Amino acid sequence: MAEMNGPYLTAAVAPIPFRAKHVPGDFIVEEIPRFLPCGAGDHVYVQIEKTGLTTRHAVRLLAEALRVPAERIGVAGQKDAHAVTRQFISILGVSPTAVERLNVPHIRILGVARHRAKLRLGDLAANRFQLRLRDIPDERLPDLDTALTVLDRRGVPNYFGPQRFGMRGDTWKVGAALLRGNFDEAVALIVGRPLGADPEPVREARALADAGRYGDAARAWPAAYADCRALCRHLAASGGEARRAVLRMDRRLLGFYVSAFQAWIFNQVIAARMPDVDKVLAGDIAVSHATGAMQVIHDPAGFASAAAACSISATGPLVGAGMAFAEGDPGALERKAVASHDVTVTDLPCTGPCKCVGARRAVRFRPDRLEWETGADVHGAYVELRFTLPRGCYATALLREVGKSGLRQDLSNEWTREDRD
Repeated sequence: MAEMNGPYLTAAVAPIPFRAKHVPGDFIVEEIPRFLPCGAGDHVYVQIEKTGLTTRHAVRLLAEALRVPAERIGVAGQKDAHAVTRQFISILGVSPTAVERLNVPHIRILGVARHRAKLRLGDLAANRFQLRLRDIPDERLPDLDTALTVLDRRGVPNYFGPQRFGMRGDTWKVGAALLRGNFDEAVALIVGRPLGADPEPVREARALADAGRYGDAARAWPAAYADCRALCRHLAASGGEARRAVLRMDRRLLGFYVSAFQAWIFNQVIAARMPDVDKVLAGDIAVSHATGAMQVIHDPAGFASAAAACSISATGPLVGAGMAFAEGDPGALERKAVASHDVTVTDLPCTGPCKCVGARRAVRFRPDRLEWETGADVHGAYVELRFTLPRGCYATALLREVGKSGLRQDLSNEWTREDRD
């Protein structure tokens, strides 16, 4: 993925070098549930601790160990592989005892209880983070304090993190192709077009797919690329018919591609609004952080104190059917971002496997209970950060402001270039 070139809220502070995720315990994330299981029902709620696995990979391993379809497993949030994460899943049609007896590498069972409904994405209140940053020069600690104080006071630009855009940074392109109905392009992006940066087995599998040898490509994909293997099998079975093969893929994966396209446009809008991400402008659709209520801002001066206190923030578009654009200059900026991708919002599907339902998202977040202190362990000195973020917000967006890197996305589109630092 290309490094993101968008502007920073803490641009006045020079980049602070640090090393993150040196050992798994340097990055710990714990989900704070929106509700607790009631103790009865057909679904088993499980709190797991996983290390070095994506949530999708963990779900596959648990499904295989329990001999149930992966579709029976629900999750509240998708978590990165490069961390220790404690999160909740639900499993339909198994006994609590069978779950408690599981012995799956890199997954630890922390708690089990029954509930009546399946967990859905978003069924969590927040995420609590504990991060250890290493190799920060002592003379830069005052600068770190300055940067974190700014973020605590003004909030953090609410960029979607690099994990939303995949290893090659192109999941948003897949989403765009799906929404345009260009299934051949979607197939080429998902399983074809090898790059020099790809691992050798992946390059081989992609080259075979490009050559139309889908059966051979399915066998060549490494085990961790189950979705790519499955698509190649579907292509082989359909005689290379891209639309039929793509629509046989897991609907959750298709939804992920579409949401990546929405995230890409949202990130572009934030970049164009910087460094005034903590202000509300005439025409903005602002959100109350306490209640979630939204309103159009006609008199920005009347809301300046609420914005300064992080009580309200402007929102940006998650483009889709039914989404309302902002008005005035903010709305013109949003429409320009969408138009640059040859997408018409009114034509986006609101049903089906590639549905694109619109929403609004705050352009910044304020870390709750942000704390930091120095310490040392067997691996050396560190600065430990502790904070809680609303669901859907990324700790990498905060770390990006410290190191001035780490969000790997290219925002160098012509239409935003004049608005960037």
